[in-house]
Amino acid sequence: MNRRHFLAGTAGAALLARAADTDSAAPAYQRPVFNLHKTVPVPVKIASIDLLQAGKSYFVRTRSTDGAEGVILTKDMEDFISILQRRVIPHFLGKDARDAETLVDDVYIANYKLSGQALWCPVAYVEQSLFDLMGKAAKKPAGELMGGILRKEIPVYLSGSGRDTTAEEEVDVYVKGVEFTGAKAVKFKIGGRMSDNQDAYPGRTDKILELAAQKLAHKVTLMADANGSYGAAKAIEIGKRLQEMKYLWFEEPCPWEELSETKKVAAALSMKIAFGEQDSSLWLFQWMIENKVMSVVQPDLNYNGGFIRAARVARMARERNLWICPHNTQTGAASVNILQFAATTPNIGPYMEYVWRAPQKKASWFSPNFEIRNGVIPVPAGPGLGLEFDPDYLKKATLIKA
Repeated sequence: MNRRHFLAGTAGAALLARAADTDSAAPAYQRPVFNLHKTVPVPVKIASIDLLQAGKSYFVRTRSTDGAEGVILTKDMEDFISILQRRVIPHFLGKDARDAETLVDDVYIANYKLSGQALWCPVAYVEQSLFDLMGKAAKKPAGELMGGILRKEIPVYLSGSGRDTTAEEEVDVYVKGVEFTGAKAVKFKIGGRMSDNQDAYPGRTDKILELAAQKLAHKVTLMADANGSYGAAKAIEIGKRLQEMKYLWFEEPCPWEELSETKKVAAALSMKIAFGEQDSSLWLFQWMIENKVMSVVQPDLNYNGGFIRAARVARMARERNLWICPHNTQTGAASVNILQFAATTPNIGPYMEYVWRAPQKKASWFSPNFEIRNGVIPVPAGPGLGLEFDPDYLKKATLIKA
């Protein structure tokens, strides 16, 4: 084993990663992406990391020894509490938040046998709260910490419906959504979800494609997500229909672990194949990109471990002239991460995913409220992630003790 491989597999990976910034021989997934010691000139020592619960919502709050505070609303949390508190939080306490790249790499080394959503979601929540913390400590938007702000508003596509709708209901959701938001793109759920070529009910996908052509084609950009519904042969058949109908992309046509099947679909079609939301191996992302498994790269900002790891995937995609369009099932305060990431990533795709829900009363416990107008959402411009939580609301939250 040579020195590079030894370091990459031990705590010395942190030292290697910093040296790799100028080492063209290092793989893209190892090279650092941000220079946090430059953008945040003063150390931000992590004094505490807390998990708070308010109703069904969970928050991760980080505090520095100087009194700065970062807070994020999590996505899935209940199943991951023990890993967050026992495996992840202790790894970050007492450290300089500006070493986040090293800390994220090393928390994996310490817990690699747990790798997957159960590890990477807790890591992502801590890491995202640290970007909020550092931004507030430095009085800078998170985008400046991540390389610079390239765009101040983000075009979104509407998604988020399930397969419990009829075809008519599914299309109607997005007809109304487009009217209300001015969105320029929508994504339909087709197939039955990991269903071995079965539809949610017979004829549903055919009817969706027919109605979408009647009501939305030539008005907005269309996409389709199969959530692993098909084997390669059936996916190619469906994909050719989508291709003829000028769909922008066909997402996750085959079960996510069956890379050879998805690769067959990508090779057979000229349209874009979007893929990667379930994955959390940076090495595997590199392999999938190099082997043309997909042409739109879709890491989830939580499932893949946060901003740093997603930025490394974005760099891999950029080196092959591919879009990165992160998977997103969040809305409201929890969706701020995708807006900040899109604001600073050069090869971001034309639309970011945003879950559409019928208009509801604006939340009073955080701002801004992320309204979609003319198809875009402004990127919060305040320090950190740009969210403001009502202090009284958070004071009422329960501290979840380890």
